[in-house]
Amino acid sequence: MSRWVAAAGALVVSLDSMMNIAFPAIAKAFSVPPERVRWVIICYVLTYAVTSFVGGAAADRIGHVAVFRAGLALSAAAFVMGGAAPSFDWLLVARVVQGFAGGLIYGTAPALATFGAPPEARGRRLGFLSAAMGLGLLGTLPAGALVESFGWRAVYHVRVPAALAVLVWAAATRAEPGQSERQPVVFGGVAPGPVLRAGALSFVARGAIFAIWLLAPFYLVETRGLGAFVGGIFFMLTPLGTTVAAPLGGRLADRVGASMPAVVGLGLEAAGLAALGFVDATTPLGAIALALFVAGFGLGFFEVPNMAAIMAAFPSSRQGAAGGFSFLTRTLGVVAGVAVTGQIVAARSAAVGFLGAFAESLLVAALAVAATSVFALAGTRARR
Repeated sequence: MSRWVAAAGALVVSLDSMMNIAFPAIAKAFSVPPERVRWVIICYVLTYAVTSFVGGAAADRIGHVAVFRAGLALSAAAFVMGGAAPSFDWLLVARVVQGFAGGLIYGTAPALATFGAPPEARGRRLGFLSAAMGLGLLGTLPAGALVESFGWRAVYHVRVPAALAVLVWAAATRAEPGQSERQPVVFGGVAPGPVLRAGALSFVARGAIFAIWLLAPFYLVETRGLGAFVGGIFFMLTPLGTTVAAPLGGRLADRVGASMPAVVGLGLEAAGLAALGFVDATTPLGAIALALFVAGFGLGFFEVPNMAAIMAAFPSSRQGAAGGFSFLTRTLGVVAGVAVTGQIVAARSAAVGFLGAFAESLLVAALAVAATSVFALAGTRARR
């Protein structure tokens, strides 16, 4: 199975970005406060956090292709459930099923994308995969138009045929030798120091960016009054930055190693988040657009080298577990980021209003990433 099919599967999962611009509409449809909407994210990402690692490790035993195809089939079913949800609680159940399916895909896609690639080409392969995932994150643009024209359920309906199309493609694509084979369990061979360090960096970087994913739709649509479609255009600038930066970071990592581009990426992400922490209701939209793009660019420039470092620390027989661990750490970061951001908003909105809580959340996220970049830089110098 080629890296193109793996990238298409990851694209289907990352199209969940369409949900973010629909948050205000979901909150209104089910009469729930904005802070409760965070459970739409938490139920999804917490499930695929666990499933991505367990599914990746299981795929090393039973074959990556079979697990990947199962994830696509289950994704289509979850999209049908979500689009038909009669209540907020039912929507959360659908999100759990969707998270399980997404974890199976994310847990196997990195191993499928890098299968047979020499170490010096791993970054480029992962950059290609991450670019596809970033492309899916641009789904906020059509999502805005869909929500305005057909309601929030449309963001589920349009993904059903997408998942089925990739499933048919995956079923019709022949697996390369070794991709479907069961692998023996090999204990040991994992370098724990680099794995834990890279995992910690991924945890913070992903968790911080979700302050944007959770709060920016409310700022753009409600505070600035841009509407779902125009708000989606602005909101897509963060994943656009990630998409542009991912292959660049991967290529640079193949040439100079993972450490330098990872540190640079963290610094850029912190700068973008910090800039958003100083916005108000009259901040020029151009400045907001630039900050959103820079934050996403920094994340993309960091994540591919960091993922390459994780996969290099695992033996070839455990690349499914490596890819799953990479997504586990970033997803646990998302859960923590959503929880912390939601708590800040819930605790501070009464005192400083939503706009004040928005600014404080972004500044906390920026400080966390800045501290992480210092930690990463110190680790780089210590190894020299």
